[in-house]
Amino acid sequence: MRDENPIRYDPDRGVWDVFRYDDVKRVVREYELFSSSTNFQPGDDVAGGQDANLSAEKNESESGLFGEMLVKTDPPKHDRIRSVVAEHFQADALQSYRPRVETIANELVDDLKRGRVDLVDAFSYPLPVDVIAGVIGVPREERATFKRWSDALTDVASEPGDGDDLTQPEVMMQMGEYFQKRLADRRESPRDDLLSAIATAGDAESALSDREAVSLCIILLIAGNITTTNLLTNAVWSFHEHGILDDVQTGAVPLRPAVEEVLRYRSPLHSVDRVARRDIELGGETIEAGDYVVAWLGSANRDGRHFDSPDEFDPTRRPNDHLAFGQGIHYCLGAPLAHLEADIGFSALFDRFEITDVDTNDLQRSPSGVYGLEELVVTLA
Repeated sequence: MRDENPIRYDPDRGVWDVFRYDDVKRVVREYELFSSSTNFQPGDDVAGGQDANLSAEKNESESGLFGEMLVKTDPPKHDRIRSVVAEHFQADALQSYRPRVETIANELVDDLKRGRVDLVDAFSYPLPVDVIAGVIGVPREERATFKRWSDALTDVASEPGDGDDLTQPEVMMQMGEYFQKRLADRRESPRDDLLSAIATAGDAESALSDREAVSLCIILLIAGNITTTNLLTNAVWSFHEHGILDDVQTGAVPLRPAVEEVLRYRSPLHSVDRVARRDIELGGETIEAGDYVVAWLGSANRDGRHFDSPDEFDPTRRPNDHLAFGQGIHYCLGAPLAHLEADIGFSALFDRFEITDVDTNDLQRSPSGVYGLEELVVTLA
């Protein structure tokens, strides 16, 4: 598609697909042209002014909490919501979380046994869930409930009423009630956590609405959980597949640039959606105002027009300006936290164990909307 049909309209889905690096970067970066709000309607303010989110607010009752998600808003609303927690996710600020991440990682490694183990269940999943739960300010013992909610919200294959599975509306209702209670508690008795920062943010005019505050908690939980789980799993998978696992474990191949290459090579998030604010010329095609656009990050990160030998896994690649975390105002808030978890988590794991084998027979893709595996069985020695 990158070579033959880099920008194509799919009539069956009613969307434009964008595949090349430069075009994808433009779609995800230029919010003045491509709205993140699925409620955007042609005629809304396109300059990011005070009326930029009129449609989202008019349709708030229909879109529910999903319509208030940070990733589904445009400036100025996006900037107001993001500013509440942005400083807590800066690289310098995250150093205060390092002892917590180290404790969680070491506890998980303490529980591992030599022999065959599912890395996803024993390590890749619980590490980021425990970390983000602690950062937000909710008890670690509620991790199982978080997993249930996250799985239901990201399971693109789920069907309403399928056995005992929760539907997405049911999950949103449960999460909404959960965070409403805890936000109310933090307003009365603030603590040193993100729930308190969200609950007490701003003055009477700039404070978050109840719906905005709850939605922010939910997106922090989901984004801080599912993508990092798949990053950790995809890393071990990729290191093994390309014959560098031993070198990464011994330090002969530096971990940080190797993880960056995993983000490019097997991006946990493969696509993002946008809506054209006005008629736009892109790659020789005219995308009309109101059209849906899917920017394929995973494709952009394999574009040979931008990356040398894009289908080769090169842990020393420089530069490596992949789009796995997005671009511009929507650049992933939790990117520094994901790097911190990978650094500390793998250091703890490799200090204690050696992964001697990775079972890649019959790998099953995760049913979630991110790119990863349901399980990855490894042998620890």
